[in-house]
Amino acid sequence: MPEKYEMLETSSIRGILEHYKKEDFFINKTDDEVEIDVVLVQGLIEKFFRILFPGYFREREYKVSDFENYISVLCREVMLVLNKQIFLALKKLPENAEAAEEKLRERARLVTHEFFDRIPRVREYLESDLQAAYDGDPAAFDKTEIILSYPGFFAIAVNRLAHELFVLGVPLIPRIMTEYAHNRTGIDIHPGATLGKYFFIDHGTGIVIGETTVIGEHVKVYQGVTLGALSTNGGQQLKGVKRHPTIEDNVTIYSGASILGGDTVIGKNSVIGGNTFVTKSVASETVVSIKNQELKFKTASDNLSPQEAALLQQAMWI
Repeated sequence: MPEKYEMLETSSIRGILEHYKKEDFFINKTDDEVEIDVVLVQGLIEKFFRILFPGYFREREYKVSDFENYISVLCREVMLVLNKQIFLALKKLPENAEAAEEKLRERARLVTHEFFDRIPRVREYLESDLQAAYDGDPAAFDKTEIILSYPGFFAIAVNRLAHELFVLGVPLIPRIMTEYAHNRTGIDIHPGATLGKYFFIDHGTGIVIGETTVIGEHVKVYQGVTLGALSTNGGQQLKGVKRHPTIEDNVTIYSGASILGGDTVIGKNSVIGGNTFVTKSVASETVVSIKNQELKFKTASDNLSPQEAALLQQAMWI
C-alpha cells in the first residue's frame, strides 16, 4: 500500500478512536459488561418453533421413537440460554440497579419456568390461528403450507411467544424477537399488543400493530393496515398510556386502513374498508368505507391532454 494511503488510513482510524472518548454519546459504551446477545435471542426463535411445531421444524437426527427425550433435551437447552439472557435483561431495569445479583438470577429462573409453563396455552392459540388462516384463505393448499410458509402466521407465532415474556416483565428480549419477525415478514407487531384467538393476517406486508392494541377473537387483517397512536407528540410522557385502538370480535380490516387512538373501539362484527382513516369508535355491525373515486378512461383515439399523451407514449415504450 502506498505510504500516503497508509497515512490517510491511520488518520481515519484515529478519528474513530477519538470519537469513542466523547462522554455525552450513549452509543460510545466500550466497557466489558456482558450485554444481551441479539443473535443468540434470534436463534432461540428457531428452537422455539421446534418446540411449538415439532413435526414441521426439527433437526435431521430427530426420530419419532425418541420424541419425548428429544423435546426434553431441547427444552432444557433453550431454558438455559433464555435464563441467562433474561438475567442480563433484568439487570437493565432501573429498579434493579442496586439489586443483588443472586436475587436477579433467581428472578430470571422463575420467569423462565413461568414462561415455559405458558407454552401449552400459546400452542392452543396458534392452533386457532392456523384454523383461522385455513378457513379464511381459499388459496391455502393445506395447513402445512400455512405453518411452513405464511409470513402472517410466522409473525403471529413469534409475537405470541414475545408477548408472554413482555407480560412477565422481561425487557428488551421481546422486542428483539418481534423485530426479527418484522425484518423477515414486513409485519410489525409490538410484543405488548394483545391478540385474541383465531387471528388471521392475510398477505401481511406493511402491517403495524402498536403496543397497547387489543384485538378480540376471529379478527382478520389485510396488508398495509395500521393500528396506531393518534399522536406521539408527548413522547416518553405517554409511556404506559393506552394509545392504540381496541378491535372487538369478528372484525375484518381491509388493506391500507388506518385505525388510530387509544379511545377508538371497533365494535363486534364490523368491517373496515380499504384505505379508510378511522379515529373514532365504530358501533358493532358497522361497515366503514370510502365512496368510490370516479375513474376516467381515455384511449389513443380520444382528445388526450399533452400530459396524458406523454404518459401513454411512455407506457407504449415500456
